[in-house]
Amino acid sequence: MKSNERVEIPVSARTSGKHHSRQARSQGRVPATVYGPKTEPINVLADELVVRKYQGRKFESTIFNLKSDDSKLNSISVILRDVQVHPVTRRPIHVDFYAPDMTKPVRVNVELRLEGKAVGLSEGGLLEHLLRDIEIEVLPLEIPEFISADVSNLGLGDALHVSDVQVPAGVKVISLPTLTIATVAVPKEETATPAATAEAAPAAGAAAPAAGAAAAPAKK
Repeated sequence: MKSNERVEIPVSARTSGKHHSRQARSQGRVPATVYGPKTEPINVLADELVVRKYQGRKFESTIFNLKSDDSKLNSISVILRDVQVHPVTRRPIHVDFYAPDMTKPVRVNVELRLEGKAVGLSEGGLLEHLLRDIEIEVLPLEIPEFISADVSNLGLGDALHVSDVQVPAGVKVISLPTLTIATVAVPKEETATPAATAEAAPAAGAAAPAAGAAAAPAKK
């Protein structure tokens, strides 16, 4: 399934320098850089609320369109490549907008969605989803919204690997084929802990040596 979402992100040109960046952040704007194989690096400002809305793994493969009064920026297609956040406040402090060559493949991470019901569940197994996304190489306009991973045939103790996934035509998988996507784990049997058997205390007479039992050494 391809992602048809083409969200516009308003941006404006900015003046470089720490002072200007601090001032922009205080006004709720995030310093950003637009760059790519056909785009010289351009310093811009983006609205913090918009950045916060679209940061995260869910939108790593989304193609956005920049919207700006500057003709050099307007309608540039970008991927939100990296969002740096403050270590304490977690507010975004800088953004990288990667403008790909729309005629060349790009590498992106795409969500993996499990489909079907594993047969091992009816046998008491537990389905564990271990890998949440997969790295692929594909043309920007052909980036799928997600990739399906069918777990229907997984029995008890079985695992689904990256090599087992069927991807759309034109998509090249970059992630290691041996990575485990999901598994049907065998539930651990609860073993009753045997009650500790208290050792019988030895009889007082048996435990203590009889008085005078130790003979004095013979005198020569």
